[in-house]
Amino acid sequence: MMEYDVTGKVVQPMDPMGSNAGGSSRTRRVSRRPRILLAASGSVAAWKFGHLCHCFCEWAEVKAVATANALHFIDRNTIPSDVVLYTEEDDWCTWQRLGDEVIHIELRRWADILVIAPLSANTLAKIAGGLCDNLLTCIVRAWDYAKPVFIAPSMNAYMWSNPFTERHLMAVDELGMALIPPVSQRLAAGGEAGTGAMAEPSHIYSTIRLYYEGHI
Repeated sequence: MMEYDVTGKVVQPMDPMGSNAGGSSRTRRVSRRPRILLAASGSVAAWKFGHLCHCFCEWAEVKAVATANALHFIDRNTIPSDVVLYTEEDDWCTWQRLGDEVIHIELRRWADILVIAPLSANTLAKIAGGLCDNLLTCIVRAWDYAKPVFIAPSMNAYMWSNPFTERHLMAVDELGMALIPPVSQRLAAGGEAGTGAMAEPSHIYSTIRLYYEGHI
């Protein structure tokens, strides 16, 4: 089934095997497990982040990133033991002098695909405006858009229908990000019913896997 963005266009994530990838990249991709960078921002749906990591771990190499607000909802005990969870404090901890590694650059280099789930209204607005004030937004700002980015928004139904959200989704669509639309249900925050809940982790996983296996 086709996914559509807010402008009515079919979602067409950028091909990671595009002109910037080259033949050697294709060889590497098919000879190892895919590298998936999962990221959570500050939405109540971040309580499902551990489940999302488990969904991907059986198929891919996984690293994880969480914003400070996402950590309010994430139970670290639910994160698979072989998944490293990077937080704000980690970004510059490896840097002491010129030439040292910077975490947001190293994670961008490592990953084949970035998946932001949940993507809060606040982080969506930051990305759309080009802000890079935390580890996640620095990764996005430094991202190589020859590689795909998938976003799974999660927010209050009125936030989702707010005109700002449409503008911000159009901005990230121009970057080539692929939208995994929210679903309609009674929301965990505030108990209101409507569209805005994050898609289920199993659906997010199957979407990324089908995309990846169709492009290797």
